Amino acid sequence: MRLFDRFRRRPSDGPAAMRARLEGAMSRRRLRGWHPPLENINALVASGGPRLLARARELVVSNGYAANACGAFAANLVGDGIKPSSLIGEAHLRDRVQQLWLGWTDEADADGLTDFYGLQAMVAREMFVAGECFVRLRPRRAEDGLLVPLQLQLLQAEMLPFEKTELLVSGNRIRCGIEFDRIGRRVAYHFRRRHPGDSTDQGAVIPETVRVAAEDVLHIYRPIDAGQIRGLPHIAPAMVRLFLLDQYDDAELDRKKTAAMFAGFITKTAPEEPMMGESEADLYGAALASLEPGTLQVLLPGEDVRFSSPADVGGGYEAFQYRTLLAVSASLGLPYHLVTGDVRQANYSSLRAELVEFRRRIGQLQHGVIAHQLCRPVWRRWLETAALVGALDPDAAMAARPVQWIPPRWDWVDPLKDIQAQVLAMEAGITSRRKVVEATGYDIEEVDRENAADAQRAAGLGLSYRTHPGETQGARATPTGRPDPDERSGEGANGEDDGAGSTDPGPNQE
Repeated sequence: MRLFDRFRRRPSDGPAAMRARLEGAMSRRRLRGWHPPLENINALVASGGPRLLARARELVVSNGYAANACGAFAANLVGDGIKPSSLIGEAHLRDRVQQLWLGWTDEADADGLTDFYGLQAMVAREMFVAGECFVRLRPRRAEDGLLVPLQLQLLQAEMLPFEKTELLVSGNRIRCGIEFDRIGRRVAYHFRRRHPGDSTDQGAVIPETVRVAAEDVLHIYRPIDAGQIRGLPHIAPAMVRLFLLDQYDDAELDRKKTAAMFAGFITKTAPEEPMMGESEADLYGAALASLEPGTLQVLLPGEDVRFSSPADVGGGYEAFQYRTLLAVSASLGLPYHLVTGDVRQANYSSLRAELVEFRRRIGQLQHGVIAHQLCRPVWRRWLETAALVGALDPDAAMAARPVQWIPPRWDWVDPLKDIQAQVLAMEAGITSRRKVVEATGYDIEEVDRENAADAQRAAGLGLSYRTHPGETQGARATPTGRPDPDERSGEGANGEDDGAGSTDPGPNQE
């Protein structure tokens, strides 16, 4: 036995043995050439950020799948706008604040191209393409005629140079264009005065960058690592596949185009004798013979005709495309049908399952990025500016600070089932009517006022409808009383239907 014990593997302990148990940390066999650098994400962004950004913008402009995915991302993230619902208790003050905000949203864009909710959509697109967007808060003068003298200016990621990294005399540090103080707080942004890729913007020689205080700049991006200071394009994980797939599609398209060209090649032993329909030789000495309908060509001895037969795409093209686009969709975090528009292999269950997961991710971005980094700071600055110019009382501005941002409603595959589930949840006390209304993207106070106004107008005109707010009618209504088990439902003493069990009122009843 001692002889065999000498050949047995001896147990080893320590860090080396622990690393050997982790397959991803081994350096043998397949992993021998895998040595990724241990670099921080900020170093990666600083070195590859400009090229990554340029490629992402080109893909979204030139690639159909990337353009469609960008539009779907922005439409699901902000839709027609993430809107505020003030939590002020006083109804009159709440209406005043909401009306003033609604009027200002039309004037929010410094370029005058859209409103505040259109700016949200532009920010969402920039997050997909560039991974980040900068919003500069621009105070305006009273003579500009704005309801609240404040506007928003969107700045692309290229306006903040990645290569600007230096140590200032004050002890502050500039990292990728962002100035930090000694304890790591953002104090300023050093923006370019002109876009580096805009050749139409020519002017006098001025300093390359301008320093803007951090309190006047909103940096909207999704941090994926701790300590990350610049954003990464949302499209980054799928860029290589999209680029190569686009080239592959172009090659297959050219292949099909070549295959559709019907061509024949004539070989003959006596090249000096012309054939029927043969034209003069071209510059290279090759003659062409046309083929017309109904032509019967008699070939001479030794002549032969051969037709081209280019290779076809093959039966695996569609399956390959499907799997590749599935990988692209997974890299983008978007459902397959939103990227491609293909719903042939989808059904109710699969669509709902992928939409539920997708909307969880979108909900994170809505509340953690758009609402937190864009909407709330704009709301606070807007209230402060409105109080300074007298558009709102200081007390009213302070009372209006608590606000809830309502994202756009989700449209489900089967809305009837979802509405029925919401009604059952309200009746069971699982959720409140406010939560249900806000899930549709509307403000419950506004909905209640509209319902009251509609009911009052209908009553004044002598109109009667089958449905009213808070009233349950129709075949799914709950009966007001419990039926008597000794009597047959809906039948009188003579066995005839007396209508006692019906919950659907007649045409003249409410």
